[in-house]
Amino acid sequence: MPKSDYPDNTPPPSATAGWRDRIREIIFGTDTVGGKAFDVALLLAIVLSVLAVMLDSVAEINRVWGKHLLAVEWFFTILFTAEYAARMMCVRCPWRYAVSFFGIVDLLAVVPTYLSIFIAGSQSLLVIRTLRLIRVFRVFKLTRYLGEARVLVRALHETRARITVFLVVIMTLVLILGSTMYLIEGAENGFTSIPRGVYWAIVTMTTVGYGDIAPKTVLGQTLAAGVMILGYTIIIVPIGIFSVEIVSATRRESSARACPSCGRQGHEIDSVYCRHCGARL
Repeated sequence: MPKSDYPDNTPPPSATAGWRDRIREIIFGTDTVGGKAFDVALLLAIVLSVLAVMLDSVAEINRVWGKHLLAVEWFFTILFTAEYAARMMCVRCPWRYAVSFFGIVDLLAVVPTYLSIFIAGSQSLLVIRTLRLIRVFRVFKLTRYLGEARVLVRALHETRARITVFLVVIMTLVLILGSTMYLIEGAENGFTSIPRGVYWAIVTMTTVGYGDIAPKTVLGQTLAAGVMILGYTIIIVPIGIFSVEIVSATRRESSARACPSCGRQGHEIDSVYCRHCGARL
């Protein structure tokens, strides 16, 4: 069918598909010059937009440059909205992209500005745009770091039971210590309730030490000294658990790599060639 036979001069399906493919290659691809330039420009725009939101939250800057920063914020919002629409138009399954991680992040990157029309101050949520910087791993070919992130996630998953038990023990301990300090010091020394005592126990055991509440009696100070020392010894427990699991997860990650040529496993994560037959992994 000739092009003129289409309503509103709509191009033939092949031309439409070619146009969508070209847009998709630029937006989602990083192997071409145009695709990489687009991604680098996008990352720069994200950094500038987040910087504008941060500067707008400073009262002194807002008084002088508030209107200009608001204009910059709307400029980037409209820009990101157009980019989101382009992504939705060029992908083959728009709904699948919309519910993906990056699709949701891309949508949340523009919603707060429009929401600020009805709810004042909601534009501060625009800092969620920093999540879009995760694309830097794909843009600059840093996918090997994603493998390291996978090891960390696996280690967290494997230690969830032990960490949960550890947290239950800690919460029980701070409840006992906070209640004890409440009985020792009392309201006259700032420990007005058991929750207040528990708050002190958490702050002290984690070695934060805000100093807003402290024991005054000798017995209370003795207990506080013991809690401080206990805090130092307890901190190393989850670190040790997690560290051991990271080593185990790394070994599993390396041993699971199989050579496509000989099928042998046990290669290091950063290996390029098979240690047995020399084929490229």
